[in-house]
Amino acid sequence: MTTPIPRDIPDLPAIPGVPALLPSPVPATAVVAPVRRPLAATYRLLVALAAAAAVTIDLLLGSPTRVLSYFTIQSAVLLALVSAASARRAWTARRPLPAGLTGATLLYILLTGLVYHLLLADTTTPFSMTDAAEPTGWARITNVALHTALPIAATLDWLLLTAPGRLRLRHAATWLLFPLAYLAFSFTRGELLVPGTPARYLYPFLDVDLHGYKTVLGNALLLGLSFYALAVLLVALDHIRPNPLRHRAHHRAKTGFRLQPPVG
Repeated sequence: MTTPIPRDIPDLPAIPGVPALLPSPVPATAVVAPVRRPLAATYRLLVALAAAAAVTIDLLLGSPTRVLSYFTIQSAVLLALVSAASARRAWTARRPLPAGLTGATLLYILLTGLVYHLLLADTTTPFSMTDAAEPTGWARITNVALHTALPIAATLDWLLLTAPGRLRLRHAATWLLFPLAYLAFSFTRGELLVPGTPARYLYPFLDVDLHGYKTVLGNALLLGLSFYALAVLLVALDHIRPNPLRHRAHHRAKTGFRLQPPVG
């Protein structure tokens, strides 16, 4: 038979030099099971399919080499790939894609829509392309999809299905690398094609034959500054816009726990 432990034994003093264990907060992601987002996955899959369909139809209607040379098509291809990957991650409850990648995709498709509507489709600008034959049939559908529907769809995804506060100011300068590379590609393509080739330069503001390198580089500089301003604006708006996932994030934050000192 064991002797009962007396209840009046005083507490032992703490051993000098041994730090006490403090409560340690544990991130909610460490204790909460990942959550699938079928609505976001479905929407992004539809956006990816729409972008892929528009690009495919344009490839079938024209010269694939020329079609793939447009900034519009390249940004739509990127949107299709990123949206498809984001849809898979939302469906399988995985971490979202890096904000730098999704932010760049949003910026490029927005540039596609803004440049088209403000410069190319406006008859009052010197870079208007309205003198060309108005597209009809499938070409008209893809034109609306690429320059209007897809930019709006990507913006709605960002506003309604994406948590805010993930974009950083350092992303803005990095995002300009692709437009800069496209400028170099446009110059190289124009030099490789025989002078007089139709659509040697695909955009009027980059047409060296018409304006010369000095004017084209000036146009590129002004556009680049505008692109950077838009990128900074996106970052700023990302930090002040409301959180569409606020209630879910608040619920997750309350499910964490704190480690307690061991009981002796």
